[in-house]
Amino acid sequence: MSSDEFHLVVHVCIFNSKGEMLIQQRQPFKKGWSNLWDITCGGSAIAGDTSQQAASRELLEELGIHYNFEEMRPQFTISFDRGFDDYYLIENDFNLNELTLQTEEVQAVKWASKEEILKLIELKKFIPYYESIIAFLFEGRHQYGSIRL
Repeated sequence: MSSDEFHLVVHVCIFNSKGEMLIQQRQPFKKGWSNLWDITCGGSAIAGDTSQQAASRELLEELGIHYNFEEMRPQFTISFDRGFDDYYLIENDFNLNELTLQTEEVQAVKWASKEEILKLIELKKFIPYYESIIAFLFEGRHQYGSIRL
């Protein structure tokens, strides 16, 4: 990556109608955070991808879910040194038995409450996101912006 390029990472968080997030467990042989639980899916954009194209590709690759992000903007973006994390928050009651897990990356999926995820973080069984980010994902899943209407 040259000094004038930025890295774009996309994250998709799927919530069911009970307010639980679909989380995935990374494979034991996957480099970086192996065996840990993570939010629904995520990955890097490829040169030429829009954020929406990257989100759609990652969700399809990792979980076999076809979802159209074309008319969506990320709910929020977090800047980091040399790049951006785009977060998409969607609600859908996917049947876990109908998902196609990418064997190279994902060993398991399940629905989890905010409290369950925070407990997994405390037990060092979940990628160490800031607790405030997890809370924000759950709080902000129904709207854009920072003001309650």
